Amino acid sequence: MPRSAMFAAVAVAACVAVPTASAQSGPPSTDIFLAPISAREGIPVVGTPMPVATSPGYDNQPSFTLDGRSILYTSIRGDGQSDIYRYDADSKRTTRVTATPESEYSAAVTPGRDRFSVVRVEPDSTQRLWSFALDGTNPRLVIESLKPVGYYAWVDATHVAAFVLGRPNALALVDLSNGHADTLARNIGRSIARLPDGSGFSYVQMRDSTATLIVRRGSNVQTWAVLPRGAEDVVWLPSGVVLASSGSKIYVWRAGDHAWSLAADLARDGLTQITRMAISPDGSQLAIVAMRGQPKHNR
Repeated sequence: MPRSAMFAAVAVAACVAVPTASAQSGPPSTDIFLAPISAREGIPVVGTPMPVATSPGYDNQPSFTLDGRSILYTSIRGDGQSDIYRYDADSKRTTRVTATPESEYSAAVTPGRDRFSVVRVEPDSTQRLWSFALDGTNPRLVIESLKPVGYYAWVDATHVAAFVLGRPNALALVDLSNGHADTLARNIGRSIARLPDGSGFSYVQMRDSTATLIVRRGSNVQTWAVLPRGAEDVVWLPSGVVLASSGSKIYVWRAGDHAWSLAADLARDGLTQITRMAISPDGSQLAIVAMRGQPKHNR
């Protein structure tokens, strides 16, 4: 059994999660697709998604490099090891970035641009935030005391918002300059995202069967919107528009809206069970994690 399959939850990136499948079934078989995004009358239009990571098994947790030209993602290949890979959009080439005895998840380029962070499952099963040089060398522990980290997002160069596993789980805001962590909420969802204007971050508050998007700017906390049924993850476009996914559908919410609007149904392209998304820094490309079925052709 892959080591990664033994853990109930782990980091993404910018949202992250360790596969939860059983030893018999293995990790979920997911692929990563890349789709262009344009706008029509203020509504995002999602173009045809093209496969970029489709190895047998688990390809998941994509995040863009800051220049938008590459995607870092987690993949579990034939050796059963969870490592970080890079897909380069210009060359269409995939390279393995980490090859360690530990498992790495949820890669995201750090605000300093010269490293990327991961949730690392250490030999004793401890889950903490680490960073690597961009070539996958020189691992360093980022936050020694914070564990077990499940999901996280960089708020700025010195602050990380993290989902800390527990019963219930907790949202912690960590000041890296002094290691201090404030617990801001409990029973949150896995989606934590930096706001595009850099003023704060969002997270998802879980209550019974309801998932609510919360925006936090300093001490100001704002309830933004209840997510569509079945949705868990959101991404923010540079314009401040929010995308959420449920099943094969992608929904959009703009400031001032009173309901989610349908942006795309990717069943048309044979994509089902969208579980994660990531947006390029300029908002022109959407990375989508999904399973593949049979495309539905409109007639």
